[in-house]
Amino acid sequence: MDRLHAALNAISNFVWGPFLLIPLLLLTGLYLTIRLRGLQFRILGHALWLAFVRRKESGAYAGDISHYQALATSMAATIGVGNIAGVATAIGIGGPGALFWMWMTGLVGMATKYSEALLGVKYRQTDAKGEQSGGPMYYLTNGIGGVWGRGLGIAFAVFGAIAAFGIGNMVQANTAAGQLQATWNIPPSWSGLVMAICAAAVILGGIKSIARVAAGVVPLMCVLYMLSNIAVLAVFAERLPAAIALVFSDAFSGSAAAGGFAGSAVILAIQMGVARGIFSNESGLGTGAIAAASAITNQPVRQAMVSMTQTFIDTLIMVTLTALAIIVTGAWMQEGLAGAPMTAWALEQAMGGGWGNVTVAVGVLVFAFTTILGWCYYGERCIERLFGRGGVIPYRLLFSIFVYVGAVLSLEIVWTFSDIANGLMALPNLIGLLLLSGVVVRETRAYFANRHWRDAA
Repeated sequence: MDRLHAALNAISNFVWGPFLLIPLLLLTGLYLTIRLRGLQFRILGHALWLAFVRRKESGAYAGDISHYQALATSMAATIGVGNIAGVATAIGIGGPGALFWMWMTGLVGMATKYSEALLGVKYRQTDAKGEQSGGPMYYLTNGIGGVWGRGLGIAFAVFGAIAAFGIGNMVQANTAAGQLQATWNIPPSWSGLVMAICAAAVILGGIKSIARVAAGVVPLMCVLYMLSNIAVLAVFAERLPAAIALVFSDAFSGSAAAGGFAGSAVILAIQMGVARGIFSNESGLGTGAIAAASAITNQPVRQAMVSMTQTFIDTLIMVTLTALAIIVTGAWMQEGLAGAPMTAWALEQAMGGGWGNVTVAVGVLVFAFTTILGWCYYGERCIERLFGRGGVIPYRLLFSIFVYVGAVLSLEIVWTFSDIANGLMALPNLIGLLLLSGVVVRETRAYFANRHWRDAA
């Protein structure tokens, strides 16, 4: 087991090191931001209106679920333990400066998410059951074309189907089971079994069943969790300016909790910030395009705008609140605290009476469960691309079984596996985004060339 862990760590350190995914993710997002002329900043307000006020597109016929349900499904898959345990892990290892790099990942990641969603809708196809199927496995194959495009599309589908068992399944189940055991002494085998059964009950109903659950549960839990963190910041309001200053100074000076010389601490802050930022918002992984492709829409740009708001909500709001709560309370400097227990300790400093632990336990359970649902859909779309519709039901059943497996495995190995799987997914997708950036720009310019675009939805 030690050898396996060491090997996985070596692979993860290379994939998420300073010479591969970190510069590729940031530079791709920056490149798309420049080519789209900062679109994520210019039309964010309209995008939020489309997502939460308009919700549906009048006159649209192609698709399975509404704009809002597609966004909720994407949020269900992304707002998971990455916002609770992942943020705490990033701050605990990389120091407060990791939050700065999560912000940078989120800001440029909005352009990445926009581009993924646009391509996902543009190149989507109808499967044998009449449902929409799209994502990198299709826009890489059909957008780029040839042997090169087909190879990238198949690579993404393979990595996506496998990665779903890590980031979207075992990590979620493992963290939820661990938190339930720490809070109420519930054995992981029990919680794992219940989660597996409940997940199967929803998953077997397909995307419409998943979307209904996500649309009902995710917004409520997000609001409750955000209010809990805001309560912490209100209690420790006098420490907030210093905490924010620490985030900026540590991003470049590197007084990480893990110690080491300054240069290594800065690299660690960047590495943890980008890796955990991507784990949280998934911009660059291509998964958002899979959810976007299921939306009822006739215009790729509209769903792209809606999908873009997920990264804003996830990283620039949810992640920021969690990280600042951890910093102002000093939870990141407490010995023996890591992951979700660190976040729980921070909330407990303001709420007291055990309510911090209860809030995190419930939040982890709900977020983990909805993430499992969303990621099963991502994985099954990849399987459908590889083996056709016949592979979907067996995949759903196997996925449900692995919810139990993840609940009883070692947390450290599961997290490392997930980082590797994320990287393998991101590589073909990022290559495709760069090659297809011209398509994204042309579609965007054509849409906004209509002076009445604000009223067209």
